[in-house]
Amino acid sequence: MPAQASAPSQPASMASPEAQKTGAAPAEENQVGTGAEKMGAPAPPYQKSWLARHFSLLRRDRQAQKAGQLFSGLLALNVVFLGGAFICSMIFNNVAVTLGDVWILLAALKALSLLWLLYYATCTTRHTHAMLFRDPHAGSIWVRGSLVLFGSCAVCLNVFRLGYDVSHIHCKSQLELIFPVIEIVFIGAQTWVLWKHCKDCVQVQTNFTRCGLMLTLATNLLLWVLAVTNDSMHREIKAELSALVENFSGNDTNTCVCLNATVCEVFQKGYLMLYPFSTEYCLICCAVLFVMWKNVGRRLAPHAGAHPGTPPFHLHGAIFGPLLGLLALVAGVCVFVLFQIEASGLAIARQYFILYYAFYVAVLPAMSLACLAGTAIHGLEERELDTLKNPTRSLDVVLLMGAALGQMGIAYFSIVAIVATRPHELLNRLILAYSLLIILQHIAQNLFIIEGLHRRPLWETAGKQEAELPRRGSLLELGQDLRRASLAYIHSYSHLNWKRRALKEICLFLILCNLTLWMMPAFGIHPFENGLEKDFYGYRTWFTIVNFGLPLGVFYRMHSVGGLVEVYLEA
Repeated sequence: MPAQASAPSQPASMASPEAQKTGAAPAEENQVGTGAEKMGAPAPPYQKSWLARHFSLLRRDRQAQKAGQLFSGLLALNVVFLGGAFICSMIFNNVAVTLGDVWILLAALKALSLLWLLYYATCTTRHTHAMLFRDPHAGSIWVRGSLVLFGSCAVCLNVFRLGYDVSHIHCKSQLELIFPVIEIVFIGAQTWVLWKHCKDCVQVQTNFTRCGLMLTLATNLLLWVLAVTNDSMHREIKAELSALVENFSGNDTNTCVCLNATVCEVFQKGYLMLYPFSTEYCLICCAVLFVMWKNVGRRLAPHAGAHPGTPPFHLHGAIFGPLLGLLALVAGVCVFVLFQIEASGLAIARQYFILYYAFYVAVLPAMSLACLAGTAIHGLEERELDTLKNPTRSLDVVLLMGAALGQMGIAYFSIVAIVATRPHELLNRLILAYSLLIILQHIAQNLFIIEGLHRRPLWETAGKQEAELPRRGSLLELGQDLRRASLAYIHSYSHLNWKRRALKEICLFLILCNLTLWMMPAFGIHPFENGLEKDFYGYRTWFTIVNFGLPLGVFYRMHSVGGLVEVYLEA
């Protein structure tokens, strides 16, 4: 027994827990018992190895993260269902639930979200270990720029709405003036917080942060749903215009009429022009908030924070793409100006609709062919596919596919209306061709952008090769040869081979074309007012279809420009 007690303790300490439980290491038990008797203290509990403790903590952390995501997701789902029930009740039974009731609910949600945004910016982010990591892929400059641009337009929209309500204060409730003010404050605070903290990977107060992000996301989603379905302001402006005509003819009406017609006309046109930007702003905020929600509690690898420097934007000798894109841009601006001048009158002549749709029918096939050619060139490239997990890229793909449903949905509704009524007229043939081409162009462009986003950038591959070379210390000459070969490869690529040059030409052409197609529906009156679909589906249904699809279409063009810029830089 003494010989057993004096056995070396090192091998025994490495025994497995199962061996200790079954008595496979009696020597260690005797030694521990002897030590405990000498110290006069109880035997210490068995200590797990570092690896076991590490995996146990990782498993618990992953389970807690999933539980927090589930709870916050359920919170957002319940808020959306509650707000959706209010909005649907207002649409189908506007006597029991009025628009004012919906505004009160949204004002309460905006107030709660505003309190959380201020708490997050002033308290949560000030903790010592709150911001250990930042996602380098989140919050690109074009996303934050769009956030500020559309946020400013949404603020101006509420200013016009506030001015319109003030000019009708003699026949409206003063309580209605509060809601635009609350929304202006909410938009300003939300834009500032998202601009500053869109890259955060918060490590403290994770569950509370997830719930706050989901509450704010649900509020923006409900604001978007209300903007899509609520046409009360449009009907009010239309009724006021009809009342002015009746009063001018000598017939009195009970419609609330503005006292200063000139000022009210400015407010009306400003409101109608900026209306799509409010829905755009809500969609962008939902996307940024979702990325922040996915990044809560996320721990990045030490090398992930050091994002390789993206090369600056240079033309690299590209000529045909920018020239063709500028030609499309100039032609689009001319058509847009002519159409808007005509739209400022009481009625739009038929030839202006024909001109508008003829421009689309000319541009969309060229864009589709360019996208198909770019997709074919991607298949011939030597660059590897990037299979690493990237939440920002995954969200970009989802947004690209989801936003494409807007214009495609409107196109399918137009196809049904045209085929079922008058498909043989010239204007209807153009609209039918436009609808078919817009579907084809969206599909081809999505394939091209998604394929380009999943290709590994050239500078990233080069950086990986250079990082691996110093590890070949025992084969110094071989390492130097590989380094020279790698630098020669990069130098040859800097002069652009035909595939990279073609990709850059295609990207520049598509960027300018998407900017043109973004500008035309985003500003001013859209040619969906031609009357065919409105007469076929009814005003209320067609208003909902257009207000659902048009903001998504504008968002799609803007998001496509950002994706094409990334594909251009990585080519």
